[in-house]
Order: sequence, then structure tokens, then C-alpha cells
Amino acid sequence: MAHNSSSRAVGIGRVLIAVYAILAIAATARSAVQIIERFDEAPLAYSLSAAAAVVYIVATVALLGKGRGWYIVALVAICFELVGVLTIGVLSLVMPELFAHASVWSYFGSGYIFIPLLLPILGLVWLFARRPSADERSSSESVAAVEMP
Repeated sequence: MAHNSSSRAVGIGRVLIAVYAILAIAATARSAVQIIERFDEAPLAYSLSAAAAVVYIVATVALLGKGRGWYIVALVAICFELVGVLTIGVLSLVMPELFAHASVWSYFGSGYIFIPLLLPILGLVWLFARRPSADERSSSESVAAVEMP
């Protein structure tokens, strides 16, 4: 069932966005400290933490945004997040030598109580429930009206 509502920041979506914002802050702070203080110890893991932070920031902003353009940005960011968590999670198990130190997504986000694994699944379910209606998708006016900074 598609919704015409221009905002995804309603109901449980507010909680989802809040969790994304908290992870964005946590991952940004973690990666900044890791990169500044000890990047040479585990450059791959710390770079992946920084990448996760960027994905969380983009997802948070996109989920807050209105219109089809932001919906697509949110969908791409959350799909990227899920693929990243699954890929890094598997690699951290089968090739632990790649991860001298943990990243946000290593071991499927175990350092964050597996929230990085569950969040994109919940995010995709929420996006599917709040997807643009057929009228909005087919209307060239709605695409032209999307304001992205």
C-alpha cells in the first residue's frame, strides 16, 4: 500500500530516524577518534567505520527529506548499508586478520548490539510501507519539485 504523505518522519518512522541519527553521531565520533589517534594500527577497519558514519548521516538526512528524490537517496543508502553490514560481517568472521580492530559493521555490528544489522532491515520495511504512490512516481511535477541541497 503506497502512501501520499510527503514525510517519512511519522509514527515509528520518527524512532527509526532517531536511531539512525544516534548511530550517525556514534559512528562519526568513533571513526574520528580512531583515525586521529591510531589510524596506522587498522586503516581498513577505521576507514570502514568512517564510511559507515557517512552512510548513517546520508540515511538520516534522506529519511527526513520529503519527496521521491529523498526516498530514492534513502533507499540507496539503506541498501548500501545492508550490503556493507553483511559483507563486512562475513569478512570479519572468515578473514579476521583484515580487521586488526573492530569497525562499526564488523561481526555484524556486535559492538553496537547488532543494531547495524537490524536497522537496515527495519529501514527497508519502513521505506516500502511509505513508498511514493503511483501518481507521485509518474508525475513529472513531483520529480521537478524535489528540492535537494
